[in-house]
Amino acid sequence: MLRRLAVFPARFVPVNLIRALLCLMLLLAACNPATETLSPTVVMDSPQPPAQIAMPSLTYTEVLPTATTTTILTEIPPIPTVPPTFSPIPLPSQAINHSTAMYVCPWAGLAQSTPVFTYEVVNTYPHDPAAYTQGLIYRDGVLYEGTGLKGQSSLRKVDLGTGEVQQILELPEQYFGEGITELDGKIYQLTWQEQTGFVYDATSFEQVDTFAYPTQGWGLTHDGNNLIMSDGSPNLYFLDPQTLDRMTTWAVWDAEKPVFMLNELEYVEGEVWANIYQTSCIARIDPSNGKVIGWIDITGILAPEDQPGSEVPNGIAYDPAGKRIFVTGKRWPKLFEIQVKAVD
Repeated sequence: MLRRLAVFPARFVPVNLIRALLCLMLLLAACNPATETLSPTVVMDSPQPPAQIAMPSLTYTEVLPTATTTTILTEIPPIPTVPPTFSPIPLPSQAINHSTAMYVCPWAGLAQSTPVFTYEVVNTYPHDPAAYTQGLIYRDGVLYEGTGLKGQSSLRKVDLGTGEVQQILELPEQYFGEGITELDGKIYQLTWQEQTGFVYDATSFEQVDTFAYPTQGWGLTHDGNNLIMSDGSPNLYFLDPQTLDRMTTWAVWDAEKPVFMLNELEYVEGEVWANIYQTSCIARIDPSNGKVIGWIDITGILAPEDQPGSEVPNGIAYDPAGKRIFVTGKRWPKLFEIQVKAVD
């Protein structure tokens, strides 16, 4: 037997060796798990554990118009209640009497403890029926008016008695002019959706500065120290006229409800008066807390024969020297001097 194995080693040794190697490999496989069953390993560039890796914060970059001198209102946040693309909406049924096509004041009916006032017309003056009035002020015997619509926006100096435009600056056609005010010899003018404001010399109308803001621009006035701005939301923004930084904000409210659509503004004897867009309401607002302390209902001030082509009441101007109040509206052929009186 031993001799036979010695005679044929070349036939049997390779086969036996292969079998031995296979057995060895199977034994090793049983003792060590296969690499495919290992949990995946994530290799991170940062030495920090995953739970401590700081995620980048989301930031919103406002694209502002290019201007030679621009002051950015970085302190005013966007208002979520007013979409950036907000545009005039159809008149709500409670804001207009469809039988007479006359704007009405729904807040007068909602007011419970808030006083409601009416008006008496003292004088009537002619007004450019093509003027889409967005801002109105009276300073030192001169009526200034800001008008809107793209391609028709302007800043004007108007003769009160005749309605004649004595001086005009037309805005570039891409701008929709909004509220205006005058402070320390400068006129400030907002634009609606272009997020750009202009500053002019009040005498020459020469543009001396521009500024930008991340909200829409609606109404503008001042209290002698701060500019006061509206954007269609219930908010009034108080701005430093030099830096255009926001100093404070008040939400306007009455009967525990926010008052939206604050439009053209005027500062009258310590109060902020605001046209409520798409209504004939003027809100009298306490600027120290935003509370509406009175409503002025000017429903019917524009006679039916003057209404064709006319739109919503908009435009309040106050003559502090003569204690006179002027009101008009978009494309109104008349401007009225009124006295505010209690409802009988």
